[in-house]
Amino acid sequence: MQKDSGIQINKYISNAGYCSRREADKLIDQCRVMINDSIALPTSKVQIGDKVFVDDEWLKVKKNRQATYLAFFKPAGITTTTDPKDPSNVIRFINYPKRIYPIGRLDKDSEGLLLLTDDGDIVNKILRAGNEHEKEYIVTVDKTLKPDFVEKMSNGIPILDTITMKCKVRKEGNKKFRIVLTQGLNRQIRRMCSYLGYEVQTLTRIRIMHIPLEGLKPGKWRHLNAAEMDKLHQMVSASSKT
Repeated sequence: MQKDSGIQINKYISNAGYCSRREADKLIDQCRVMINDSIALPTSKVQIGDKVFVDDEWLKVKKNRQATYLAFFKPAGITTTTDPKDPSNVIRFINYPKRIYPIGRLDKDSEGLLLLTDDGDIVNKILRAGNEHEKEYIVTVDKTLKPDFVEKMSNGIPILDTITMKCKVRKEGNKKFRIVLTQGLNRQIRRMCSYLGYEVQTLTRIRIMHIPLEGLKPGKWRHLNAAEMDKLHQMVSASSKT
């Protein structure tokens, strides 16, 4: 067998259901991953017969492993992290019997739909901004929206050394609006509102792609149904993974 015929180490960790490839890259950079008796490098590949360890835990990729996909109504105050040192982390809150991790983030102060899985490939496909997967939010701010608010928000706002991508914005009330994004910059909506002189009071994500928050109560989760899974795989089938 040729030495380059193995599987990339970050993909191996993802396939084992341990975490996403992005998180696996962090573990590798922190020298927390071993292949047999050697510290893994970002370029390392796993060959047949190799053993992979993360923090001394032996990872095993099960054949025909059934992936898990959850829709969760994250309450405000819960942190979208798997860090066990954070007492408010979402994994501890849900306490699911299998190892899962969130797809993307939702601010601690925000609430609404969060997807969790143990399928690393789908995480990367969904998160890529270039794949233009929609996320919809309902937002209330601290004062009445000005007549030009919708136009300015939808055409792009300068934050984090860039201009936000054009997006769909619709006024829902004097202090409330609906916004659909296809990118996920850090605290993007809050920063956009702040640039225009508004402070976000409440922020709820009500949809990710075709998956709605509707029907879930705060703090509760459900498995994605068969129809949702079929459409999800169709939507990401042409998406870039990395």
